Amino acid sequence: MSETPPSERPSTFADGVRLAIGTLSVFTVRPGVVDRRAGGIAMTVAPFVGALIGAVAGAVLTVALWLGTTPLLASALAVATVALLTRGLHLDGLADLADGLGSGRPAGQALDIMKRSDIGPFGVVTLIFTLLAQVAALSEVTVAGAGPIALFTACVAGRLALTWACRAGVPSARPGGLGAMVAGTVRRGPALAVTALMLALSAALTLLASVGAFSPVSPAFSNASGGSGLSASYVSPGDPGTAPPHGDPGTAVSPGVSATAGIAGEVMISETNGPAGLAAGGPGHGPSSSLWGPCVAVLAGLLAAWALRRRAVRRLGGITGDVLGALVETATATTLVVYAVIVG
Repeated sequence: MSETPPSERPSTFADGVRLAIGTLSVFTVRPGVVDRRAGGIAMTVAPFVGALIGAVAGAVLTVALWLGTTPLLASALAVATVALLTRGLHLDGLADLADGLGSGRPAGQALDIMKRSDIGPFGVVTLIFTLLAQVAALSEVTVAGAGPIALFTACVAGRLALTWACRAGVPSARPGGLGAMVAGTVRRGPALAVTALMLALSAALTLLASVGAFSPVSPAFSNASGGSGLSASYVSPGDPGTAPPHGDPGTAVSPGVSATAGIAGEVMISETNGPAGLAAGGPGHGPSSSLWGPCVAVLAGLLAAWALRRRAVRRLGGITGDVLGALVETATATTLVVYAVIVG
């Protein structure tokens, strides 16, 4: 008996996974059957692809820090890695949606604007500020020692936004394209299950980091003592009790810790709850509050994506591939910003 041609057989779970990897990342996979069932599976497992991208970008961030780069430069390299691993498609979607919504035109004309290959002023400005927010927030979290975990969590949150944007009842703005294939294909039950699993994974990684499980490889900025949990912060030169011994006007550094005094400040070494501390949100915060950090950040990212998706559906009549890409970047940026607020 001859085999059923791939184009005629129904899609399988493996086809959906391959579609998720091939569509949402630069990794090449063997193509499979592409239909709405495969699209629903792809959007359901999208957070796992986000976890893969976040893990790779987090590794780049870690290596860059160990090579001696500043948190700002390391964060820029990590964010660039995410863009590279996604072919920049999500950023392109963000720019296109900004141009479409910013035009103020009716739905049909706005969709035509979004299909153009060029980027207008709304798209340029949106891209600049979104990337600035991502890099700045990641840099701040990296200084606190939780950069890789925050980036991993943000990448997962961005793809969770896809899962919820494609739930049943969400229409497509066009009869064809990616939006038409995946719109309304995800059921609430699987979406809730995947969300709970991803939140648990982020919380587990945070807990492991808070007890020093990643101390041999955790890039705690200003922690050069092999995971001893020391962090450096700048204080005013005139602050009582911080003057260096013997009237030395330079920088006071504890044994085994290398720190550089910035601009005219002195370095005060303080002990934290571990190299990743999640920074426990500051003094007086324990591991329990650290576990809530990634959950709150992810939920904030999903809320921002929900608001943007609602706006897009009202203006355009449904979702498109560009809308989905914009949701990824919006959720990612919001998660990083909220993470930075919690850590700070």
